[in-house]
Amino acid sequence: MALFSFGISYKTAPVSIREKVAFSTEQIVESVFELKQQYAVNEAVVVSTCNRTEVYLNAPQYSKQSAIDWLAATHGLNAKSLAEHVYFYHDDAAITHLMRVACGLDSMVLGEPQILGQLKQSYAVAEQHSFVGGILSRLFQSSFSIAKDVRTNTEIGEAAVSVAFAAVSLSKHIFDDLSKVNVLLVGAGETIELVARHIAEAGADKITVANRSIQRAALLAESFNAKTATLSQIPELLVNADIVVSSTASTLPLIGKGMVESAMHQRRNRPMFMVDIAVPRDIETQVNDVDNVYLYTVDDLQGIVQKNQQKRLKAAEQAEQMIKADVEKFNLWLASRQSVDYVRNYRSQADEIKQQLLNRALNQLSQGVDADKVVTELASKLTNQLVHPPTMALRQAATAEDKTNIEFLAEHLGIESE
Repeated sequence: MALFSFGISYKTAPVSIREKVAFSTEQIVESVFELKQQYAVNEAVVVSTCNRTEVYLNAPQYSKQSAIDWLAATHGLNAKSLAEHVYFYHDDAAITHLMRVACGLDSMVLGEPQILGQLKQSYAVAEQHSFVGGILSRLFQSSFSIAKDVRTNTEIGEAAVSVAFAAVSLSKHIFDDLSKVNVLLVGAGETIELVARHIAEAGADKITVANRSIQRAALLAESFNAKTATLSQIPELLVNADIVVSSTASTLPLIGKGMVESAMHQRRNRPMFMVDIAVPRDIETQVNDVDNVYLYTVDDLQGIVQKNQQKRLKAAEQAEQMIKADVEKFNLWLASRQSVDYVRNYRSQADEIKQQLLNRALNQLSQGVDADKVVTELASKLTNQLVHPPTMALRQAATAEDKTNIEFLAEHLGIESE
């Protein structure tokens, strides 16, 4: 039995390669059946996300070339062109890699939590189709456990390391309960989409997306059950907006000081948190002079992100030590499991010898052979076959003058010295 992991990730392959090696759930099921038959694999889990495709195996043996050949054949790719992108880990390295992935230490954004959920989904598929047994089940459960410990006992996930996440984190410092506030997102590009995802996960459910193209706004709004509006509606939307995040490609400011002052008057000076992620700016700098308006720019957020990246790096160092300890713990479990297997196999072999000799003895008795002779032969042959392996081990140790091994064998075989 050995553990292996292999695959490609954003670290080793561009998206043009990653998308060709990605698996759908249906492909995973079909491909793992073929993998188990072709390579005598005992257990397998396939993880496929936008940033990585990885396979975890429990098999008697497996090689990097086998991994490359299987991936290439499964996806109809050229093995030579794929080879430079594939990484391959064995035993301790495979165990460590899975735990690092689960903890977010191998992610594009250090410490991000989404990968843990993706690993759990991948494991659930494998479990549903009986692709996993005792070894990989224990390994994945251990990985889920260490990921929880790392997130609980370090600051790996507390510090915002993207501008979008930083914006949402700051808003939570101003508003205790985001489910009670109105959020206005100006723009509908990738950054605003990321903000929408983070702020929805933080509990906000009253979201409006304002964009030049109402169709693009509707496309984004649909994912978060949000409302849509045009840019011309911003002045009236500001009246009820507690949080405003803007990121458009406009060359001129869309929100001016006068517009915000008017909205604040109608709001009776209830606080408004504004984040301008756009370059050039979407919100005039003078807006910061309006009472009870908290305006942050992309530069403000970048400063927060840089500080937080250092915090996460420190937390990652703690996580690496925690993972190292868990790898050792998992290996101890593996060793104990193997010792149980040895005992079971030893007893099974002894029982098989006993049954063969017993069947021979019963057959002799049924043919009328003298009972004393049969019993004596049974006892003699049973003794000889059972003591043969330890006798050979003792002779080899004696020939090699291996005193330590001789004493070890003597002690555990219950041999008393004269």
